[in-house]
Amino acid sequence: MKPSFPDYRLRCGWNALLSRREPAPALSTDIDSDVAIIGAGYTGIAIAKRWQTHYPDQSVALIDSSEIGEGNPGRNSGFLLETALAEDADAANLDRMRRSNAMIAATLQDILQDIEDSGASVDIARAGTYRAAASDIGARSIARYEAFLQASELPYEKLTKSDLQQRIGSSYFQEGLYSPHCYLAQPAQLIRALFAALPDTVSCFENTPALSIENRGSRWLVTTPKGSIQCDKLFLANNAFAKSLGIGQSQLVAMYTYAGLTPALPESLHSQLGSDSNWGLLPTHRLGSTLRRTVDQRLLIRSFHDYEHEASSSHVRDSLTRRMHARFPQLKGISLESVWGGAVGFTYNGGLVWGEEKPGLFVSAGCNGGGTVKGTLLGRLLADLAVGADVPDVTDLFGKASWMPPEPIRALGFHITSQLEQWAGRAEM
Repeated sequence: MKPSFPDYRLRCGWNALLSRREPAPALSTDIDSDVAIIGAGYTGIAIAKRWQTHYPDQSVALIDSSEIGEGNPGRNSGFLLETALAEDADAANLDRMRRSNAMIAATLQDILQDIEDSGASVDIARAGTYRAAASDIGARSIARYEAFLQASELPYEKLTKSDLQQRIGSSYFQEGLYSPHCYLAQPAQLIRALFAALPDTVSCFENTPALSIENRGSRWLVTTPKGSIQCDKLFLANNAFAKSLGIGQSQLVAMYTYAGLTPALPESLHSQLGSDSNWGLLPTHRLGSTLRRTVDQRLLIRSFHDYEHEASSSHVRDSLTRRMHARFPQLKGISLESVWGGAVGFTYNGGLVWGEEKPGLFVSAGCNGGGTVKGTLLGRLLADLAVGADVPDVTDLFGKASWMPPEPIRALGFHITSQLEQWAGRAEM
């Protein structure tokens, strides 16, 4: 049976590096609130904060099925992009891309200010990002992204195989690009800091999954395992799992992807890993492998996908280790200290499920792996929409999720398509 909310088998490796925090209590009674938000990730936190700027005296209840740092926001790879993802980039539609990038860049600066205002220590730096190709398919993707950067008049460096080996210590790739428009963060630290900085008027409940939602005339009822919330406005910020609450069922899929983190590497290996000591590399294929070298000298790899279920830990560890060693044979003998999975809200065409779905019910879902900055922006805009403020045409800027066929045709189509794509782009996996 597919889960109605994330319930991960493996602890998040990023969160395991941090000191244990005391979670907010789970909801254990029936409460009434002006606003309820399901999902305390970047989007949900942005909604709560924005709502309080509009209505500081109104009550807001924010619930999450997990603990802050253990859920999806702490499980990503820690890239905060100032520009479009490579698969979003469109050199033929520059006006739309420039408007999107301007809003994303401004939102990132607001996130940085929120971190500073929180007073929390967060490992975050503007380190830029690499994109590298190991095959002709990857090279064509690099060429498309380069065309977008050129048309947008954005700075970048074009890199040879030798350049990449010198800078990141891997001879696996044939060519690449470096763009400075990216911050790298410890994502569990980041989401903890943003959560801790929420106003006191926001009531937070962790380990509180939403089991169902129900319209009660002009109000909404959220049922949880040990309590309920009645509210005037309800926001769904739980991404792919919105479909378990009846929203986006023909548009959303939960795609599980996996990450592994090495121990802090011995100093004797540092010189073999290139001149850059803090870097991130995004794949040129949508099913490819993401890599990072962290400031405390660990390597992260994020790779391979599953449809609507989480793989076993042994399979995850073996697959990630094999792909890491293919790129860094000098690390053979180094194992992964932690491995974990995370669910991504995937839509067929990369568009969003966003807006007012029913009177008083608002949703932002379908991040397609671009959740931190973009998710924050979409949360703010959704709160603005709910109060009647002027907002840009979000679906024009970021697309609207297309229809997908029902199960089991949907699953069959995914498995066939992904197998074909993985075979054709196997060097990028």
